[in-house]
Amino acid sequence: MGTLEDVVEGKNYVFPVEEESILKYWNDTDAFKEQLRRSEGRPEYVFYDGPPFATGLPHYGHILAGTIKDVVTRFACSTGHHVTRRFGWDCHGLPVEYEIDKKLGIKGKDDVMKLGLDKYNEECRSIVMRYSKEWEKTVTRTGRWIDFDNDYKTLDPNFMESVWWVFKTLWEKDLVYKGFKVMPYSTACNTPLSNFEAGLDYRDVSDPAVMVSFPIIGCELGAALVAWTTTPWTLPSNLALCVNPGFIYVYVKNSAGKVFVVAEMRLGSIPGTAKKAKGGNNGGLADGWEIVKKVTGAELKDLRYEPLFPFFTDLMQATAFKVCCDAYVTDDSGTGVVHQAPAYGEDDYRVCISNGVVIKGGALPDPVDANGCFCYPVTAPFEGKHVKEADKDLIAAIKDMDRLVDNSRLVHSYPFCWRSHTPLIYKAVASYFVKVEEIKSQLLENNKKTHWVPAYVQEKRFHNWLENAHDWAISRNRYWGTPIPVWCSEDGEEVRVIGSIAELEEATGAKITDIHRHFIDHLKIPSSRGPGFPHLKRVEEVFDCWFESGSMPYAQQHYPFENKEYFEKTIFPANFIAEGLDQTRGWFYTLMVLSTALFDRPAFQNLVCNGLVLAADGKKMSKSLKNYPDPNKVINEYGADALRLYLINSPVVRAEPLRFKEDGVFSVVKDLFLPWYNAYRFLVQNVRRVEEETGKAFDPYAPDQDAVNVLDRWIASATSSLVTYVRSEMEAYRLYTVVPRLVSFIGQLTNVYVRYNRSRLKGKNGDDDTRRALAALFNVLLVLCKTMAPFTPFFVEKMYQNLRRCLPNQGDTEPSVHFCMFPKAAVDALNTRVEASVALMQAVIETGRQIRERNNKALKTPLRRMIVVHADGDFLNDLLGELRDYVVEELNVRQLDVCGDLMQYATVKAEPNFASLGKRLGKAMGMVTKAVKDMSQDDILMFQKTGTFSVGEHILGAEDIIVKHEFRVPEGFTKEDVDAASCEEDVMVIMELKVDQTLIDAGAAREFVNRVQKLRKSAGLQAFEAVTVFFEPTKGANKQALECLLRMIANETAYLEESVGCVPQPVAAKPVHAVVIASEACSLSTGAGFVATLTRPAVVVDDAALTVTCNGVAELAAAVAAVVLSREYCNLKHECHAGGGMITIKVDGKEVDLRAGQELRFD
Repeated sequence: MGTLEDVVEGKNYVFPVEEESILKYWNDTDAFKEQLRRSEGRPEYVFYDGPPFATGLPHYGHILAGTIKDVVTRFACSTGHHVTRRFGWDCHGLPVEYEIDKKLGIKGKDDVMKLGLDKYNEECRSIVMRYSKEWEKTVTRTGRWIDFDNDYKTLDPNFMESVWWVFKTLWEKDLVYKGFKVMPYSTACNTPLSNFEAGLDYRDVSDPAVMVSFPIIGCELGAALVAWTTTPWTLPSNLALCVNPGFIYVYVKNSAGKVFVVAEMRLGSIPGTAKKAKGGNNGGLADGWEIVKKVTGAELKDLRYEPLFPFFTDLMQATAFKVCCDAYVTDDSGTGVVHQAPAYGEDDYRVCISNGVVIKGGALPDPVDANGCFCYPVTAPFEGKHVKEADKDLIAAIKDMDRLVDNSRLVHSYPFCWRSHTPLIYKAVASYFVKVEEIKSQLLENNKKTHWVPAYVQEKRFHNWLENAHDWAISRNRYWGTPIPVWCSEDGEEVRVIGSIAELEEATGAKITDIHRHFIDHLKIPSSRGPGFPHLKRVEEVFDCWFESGSMPYAQQHYPFENKEYFEKTIFPANFIAEGLDQTRGWFYTLMVLSTALFDRPAFQNLVCNGLVLAADGKKMSKSLKNYPDPNKVINEYGADALRLYLINSPVVRAEPLRFKEDGVFSVVKDLFLPWYNAYRFLVQNVRRVEEETGKAFDPYAPDQDAVNVLDRWIASATSSLVTYVRSEMEAYRLYTVVPRLVSFIGQLTNVYVRYNRSRLKGKNGDDDTRRALAALFNVLLVLCKTMAPFTPFFVEKMYQNLRRCLPNQGDTEPSVHFCMFPKAAVDALNTRVEASVALMQAVIETGRQIRERNNKALKTPLRRMIVVHADGDFLNDLLGELRDYVVEELNVRQLDVCGDLMQYATVKAEPNFASLGKRLGKAMGMVTKAVKDMSQDDILMFQKTGTFSVGEHILGAEDIIVKHEFRVPEGFTKEDVDAASCEEDVMVIMELKVDQTLIDAGAAREFVNRVQKLRKSAGLQAFEAVTVFFEPTKGANKQALECLLRMIANETAYLEESVGCVPQPVAAKPVHAVVIASEACSLSTGAGFVATLTRPAVVVDDAALTVTCNGVAELAAAVAAVVLSREYCNLKHECHAGGGMITIKVDGKEVDLRAGQELRFD
């Protein structure tokens, strides 16, 4: 019959292949959409998916974040929610343009314009979804359920239109302005980068480090200020020098009469000034040098100096080339004098603005073009050269002017463009800014309204980022992106911001189907000042793609043009988002800024932040270095479930880095999935065995199958506790606490429940007890399937498809485990006493194994007695009662005793806890240490009761004293005869180690059983297949060893029959007609050698007794015997059992009654 389908052995279960079959099942049944359909009408659980670029392939970071998202959203659906899951694509920005620039050899704006903006942008459009199918394949293969058909793309006109609305709303709130900002700038990509992007690729580089003199105008000493810089290319744009007003500066003169001004603390940085003392230490000022004057930095303020280069002398003479003061100047490097080029340094710009060198919003000397090359007014030989390449020529020119004080090299960490891998420069660029600083207080308040896991990322990293946030530059001088919807007059007097396609159509009279640059840049808006004024033209900039991704909550819904009420009432803010730690300065930040600016509320309620996945050596994963395994290869080797669980059960879910190791994924398969699968297979095997033996279908919900056995009650209680714990932790988004508990539970299920109950599940205690045990195991596995469904969707689906065959209507109401609700904790099954007692029993068993191991007492050899000492009477009663057989069997002891008084077998001593007391006591530590070590037994017992102990004026608490129990050998025993060890909660386990011949024989019997079981396995026998065992001493066997073997079999008959299903017999007793299954030479540790033979069970006919029954007619007896031996063993045995131990054989019209145990015998 077979309620459950048979399953293969664990070694033959190929996880990736089985996962592919589940993928097909999901696809055939449209499982994801069916789940959405079934959950319609439930409360909406809102999830926002951050958009990745589809110009590259997914890596482990994407798989990790996708797994976290899938786990949380599957759990939300199983707890009574409807969860819309739309995939998103980031289609604009530098990553796309960079690919096209490489393809077409684009070097700068001129090349783009020469090609044509329309052709360039359409080239970009053609590749944005280049790897979308690979993404869909990989994401689907990892088990993630998300909607690719109803995805959102940042290039869709509806999405872009909502971005326009966001910008116009901010403009109307006066939260946008246009200004200059010194930003990291990629000369290869012709665009500024955010600080976040600039931090993606730092490298150690060797740069020139020069000291340059700036003669002070009108100085009687003829002194010159000396500034130090590692960017000589910025010197042609020098407009000021900056000193620290609080530092002391010295005028120092050398033997040639030159006077230099530097910070006193940095005097030694000037070549030749420092006298070298013995040992290489600074020995003061070198000969020929003298300090002629000391001043404060504040006294140097407004001194004027001679410009280094003439390029901006005429333009800036009135306000520039003077000394400024600011505390940002440090004394840890350089000369204490910093050269200021406001177009190329954030602090330079700030200092020059505050000191009137340049005017905010005014002209800014910037002789570097978009490609990073010098341009007018810089002249030859520098003009046209890339700034980094011009360093050498600039240094030579400065030397020729006699202004070069020192020229050296410095190795330091420097930012590179993460796309072009070229050095960045810092450059002032015109940009549109969001006034983040103006809404900083609201940002900080809204951050408090969100829940992050782990919390420290929110409370420290993100809070600090918000607290120090500057205005956000949101525009880029690029081509492929959402255009900034600003139209301006040439004189800048008239500005119009467009907030929708309809508004632009109305303003221009044009029909608009696409709003990328090449579709709208030519559109002009008539001036509101009248026909005599020129039309307004659109500004060239496009939005930074981070502005687009930060707008996704609104843009994916085409808000406010569609779904307005649905958005405002149902899907904003999101219940949950998740991405990597790097997004604290990226997507998390832009979401928070825009939602705060628009609605003064956070865009999300809960956030899970993961760490970075690194290569095994701790380095960043690199395609070029090939320092990590291909994700698809790992999935095809071990399965997606194993990869998911490996990632989730790691520090990376706590926002810490993970060194990815393929061995770790294999360990998940070996240590978790295979034991779990074997427990499931064991259930299937024994359900099928019971059904075959009894002819009755297995029903896990049949009446009168309530848990009676202690381990049945324990596993039911532990399962209920697990469900409660998982629900609580998942509701708090603490995935990193959930998976270890799940892993631990599966270990308990396989290593305790199944292991300890194998004989029960195999039918040792009769059909009724077996069905109770199978029902208990079935229910645990079913609940575990539903609990683990969000984490390991493939494996539990495969298991559920078989288990549901035992459910009412074969589970047709819930054809997938992912349609099932998350299980409810069975409150009536909770039993804290049983859970506590079994936990202590496990500790006792583990401690007993350790005692055996350290005394070289193999588990196969029984020990006479063990004693468990503990103060908890309930536990001791349980141990002597329901738990006794498990302890005795697992530790192979003949007698188990308990004792409630630890002092009968131990002495106690006290030691001070130095970690607790050291800081507190100081010099008194020695006195307190002596007093604690001198505590008497009574003192220690009183301390354990009261929790305090006084030493002079010092009162010690429970955490200050460590109480240790030391085993005391009982009277009548030697140290060799007995050993003990303590485990958790002051449980002491004592074991008698002395063995005699009886115990040795019992150990040999266990070995004999082991050899038979191995022979059964090698013969491919199933657990329910009965055999008869015969043995024959090997030729030339030791006579004494043979006697030991025969004695062992005679003395351990009951154990052997119970363990192998029959009493082993000499091979001489083997019926001639018995079918041999397997035969193998074996040996025991006693030295006995024998050949074990397994045969199919056979009927043995007693010829003499049968002849008597046949009234001495030998021919009739032979005919009856022939009929009996031709019958199938099981059917004949079943017929005899049904007949009360008798069967009737008809031969030639004659009936002969045969009785079991007389004329015939069943092996």
